[in-house]
Amino acid sequence: MGSCKVPYSVLLLCFFIGSFFVPECLSIGDDANQTAFLLVNASEALGRPIPETLFGIFFEEINHAGAGGLWAELVSNRGFEAGGPDIPSNIDPWSIIGDEYSSLTLSTERSSCFEHNKVALRMEVLCDAEGNNSCPAGGVGVYNPGFWGMNIEKGKKYKVVLYVRSSGAINVSVSLTGPDGLETLATQDIIASSCDVSNWKKMEVLLEANATNPNSRLQLTTTRKGVIWFDQVSTMPVDTYKGHGFRSELAEMLADLKPKFIRFPGGCFVEGEWLRNAFRWKATIGPWEERPGHFGDVWMYWTDDGLGYFELLQLTEDLGAFPVWVFNNGFSHNDQVSTFNVKPFVQEALDSIEFARGDPNSTWGSMRAAMGHPEPFDLRHVALGNEDCAKKNYRGNYLKFHTAIKKAYPDIKIITNCFGFSRKLDHPADFYDYHLYTSANNMFSMAHRFDVTSRAGPKAFVSEYAATGKNAGKGNLLAALAEAAFLIGIEQNSDVVSMASYAPLFVNDNDRRWSPDAIVFNSSQLYGTPSYWAQRFFRESSSATVLHSTLQTNTSTSQLIASAIMWENSGDSKSYLRIKIVNFGNDTVNLKISVDGLEPNSTLLSGSTKTELTSGNLMDENSFNEPNKVKPTQSPLENAGKDMDVVLLPYSLTSFDLLKGSSNLRTARTDYFSRSSSF
Repeated sequence: MGSCKVPYSVLLLCFFIGSFFVPECLSIGDDANQTAFLLVNASEALGRPIPETLFGIFFEEINHAGAGGLWAELVSNRGFEAGGPDIPSNIDPWSIIGDEYSSLTLSTERSSCFEHNKVALRMEVLCDAEGNNSCPAGGVGVYNPGFWGMNIEKGKKYKVVLYVRSSGAINVSVSLTGPDGLETLATQDIIASSCDVSNWKKMEVLLEANATNPNSRLQLTTTRKGVIWFDQVSTMPVDTYKGHGFRSELAEMLADLKPKFIRFPGGCFVEGEWLRNAFRWKATIGPWEERPGHFGDVWMYWTDDGLGYFELLQLTEDLGAFPVWVFNNGFSHNDQVSTFNVKPFVQEALDSIEFARGDPNSTWGSMRAAMGHPEPFDLRHVALGNEDCAKKNYRGNYLKFHTAIKKAYPDIKIITNCFGFSRKLDHPADFYDYHLYTSANNMFSMAHRFDVTSRAGPKAFVSEYAATGKNAGKGNLLAALAEAAFLIGIEQNSDVVSMASYAPLFVNDNDRRWSPDAIVFNSSQLYGTPSYWAQRFFRESSSATVLHSTLQTNTSTSQLIASAIMWENSGDSKSYLRIKIVNFGNDTVNLKISVDGLEPNSTLLSGSTKTELTSGNLMDENSFNEPNKVKPTQSPLENAGKDMDVVLLPYSLTSFDLLKGSSNLRTARTDYFSRSSSF
């Protein structure tokens, strides 16, 4: 069909995706070319508004996404509580500086001034500044390497806060050093009389680094004999995202996605393997020193909960997104609360909503105000649990929560864990949660998952999706293209899918509990996986208009999927027609695009662009050594217009942005969006 002369205006209005396979050969491209036709009706009145919240992000404390990641705290186990409330306690990763027999001894005591964090570190220094048992020149003490090394940068400032008590006068050096303690990057002494530190005293030190080292550590050392107790030792960079404690470069990658919502804090993190280790929001608010922290027994690590409920609400506001708050409704992976006994959990949920949006004079709203945010957060969505639908007490518990929340907050939208695309729900809900983790091939075919879903009833919230399995690697081109096809399907079905988010969002490369992920980082480096870059193609879709489009190929099976939207750049108020196409095949495709409803010369060459995501091999991944190996490239669209001949590279995601000029679209003849001819 390479020489097909069929006019654009008489293209059949059909769209089909058939069976396919990924060839054994993983290199991309061969000598075969295919031809396809795409007809787009640019009349916005024939289109359909896309929900303002269609694409967002999902944050869960997994892979050290928060502790040692997005939350900029550099000290790991800052309160010495990670080993549990009993003593002696494991203080890892704190370690000794000096000889533990002749210089000092370390132990833990339940003597802290904090009610919920009673464990403190006791350091007895046996050596002295002079005499027979003199301390080494650099002193003795303890150090903390943070989360696999602290990234200390020259010229930047770091605030160290610690609580100290002693039976005598103290002279403690607070230092940032290299990994072996030999290179001093910044240091300052804390000198206090015995009267000053006979009771617990908060000390603050501001350090400015004179050099850069991504594997640094914090040291507390002395050359004075005596006993010193330490607790709640924190080191934070002064420069954080919007001054709210988030690691700037990680938060900026989130901001670049322009998310319209953030679902948090889980996921399985909400539930725990056992309820005793579930996320309890009330334990994560208030002064950071007073938060007890908890062991996340699903992903198997301790969190100090510096990144708590308040901070996650703040993050959504900082990113201009809506919060989607997931709370525990009486379930863990291994135990559950009966419906007869679930009332305290219901009250916890009501209290959490009041904290977020209550009057600053209300019980919980006043606590939010005391934390520096008197204005309410814009909480509109809550989810009742995570993947709990099949559990015995779910429906009974759900109805208790639903009734109480709707009575107190009738405008709140409630999300159920039970799927609603294949059958009518047996309980009221505004949205139903849908999770999809599958192979790349199956993910591509799932682009049509919602084509036949009933248009009545609750809308879908695809809160977790990702191409997984062996062929997805740690996040490669193949996975990203399959996910992009799935998102195109969601975009086209945005009358029944209201929200979607990828999972997981972050992974600290030193503690990979799940793979693939969108953003990979360590103490000083980061990169987006191809899946991250694929999501950027959809960042203007929320609140846009999805247009009527028809795709026809010259094969009995198609490995193409396309969509078209009209969107407006909020920065300059310019309007664009964006066409996105995934070529999931190994052939180059010659695509003929015809845009109906545009006046002649109504698109501008200057400002119209083509953006491509592809690579030389399907399994290509990004890495710290090659962070941009698979990354979109943008170029001017030199033939922008109502009729275009374009080339789609094998295994690629391509978008064409046509900048609209001053000419208006032709008047629409109807005011409805026809689905039958496109799906």
